[in-house]
Amino acid sequence: MNRSKSSTRWLREHFEDPYVKKAQAAGLRSRSAYKLTELIERDRLLRPHMNIVDLGAAPGGWTQVLREHQAGQRGAGGRLIAVDILPMQGIAGVDFLQGDFRAPDVQARLETLLRGEKLDLVLSDMAPNMSGVVLSDQARAMQLAELASQFARQWLKPEGAFLVKLFQGVGFDDFVRDLRAGFQRVSMRKPKASRARSREVYALATGVKP
Repeated sequence: MNRSKSSTRWLREHFEDPYVKKAQAAGLRSRSAYKLTELIERDRLLRPHMNIVDLGAAPGGWTQVLREHQAGQRGAGGRLIAVDILPMQGIAGVDFLQGDFRAPDVQARLETLLRGEKLDLVLSDMAPNMSGVVLSDQARAMQLAELASQFARQWLKPEGAFLVKLFQGVGFDDFVRDLRAGFQRVSMRKPKASRARSREVYALATGVKP
């Protein structure tokens, strides 16, 4: 099957991408690990004894970074839990829940792991499988962000934080407005590892409003 010009261009950009090469050399599962690394350092997202959930974690690039930082902290504790409907190769020190994070059985397993505690940090780097139909892709991306936001508000401690990937387009402004209504502070981030032409940005929301 012949590839389209756009898919051929994407493949060429992907394999020539310095972050892809860097991730492969470092044994990281995805280039997105460098986005999270920058955000962790910029916003001081991590501290000891945190309970963290990584939504849509597969293949595990973000989870790897989180675990590495967690293991390197003095007095490290808390739990790191990765959740995805797709299978993911295990990472030592990480609890993996395979399933839909909205499902009652997944939430029951999460509650058991947390022993009744709430979360300090919820992250979502989720994105839909892109069809190339911009409006459809944007709608599905915003739906994933909304579901992640609902999960975060349900499970976060009052002082907790929520980091979510967004795509600028239809529904973006409404989502950010809703985020500001639910959190004390919302900041927008564009990591250096994000491709310049990508509509991708990250919203960091902290302090859940009553």
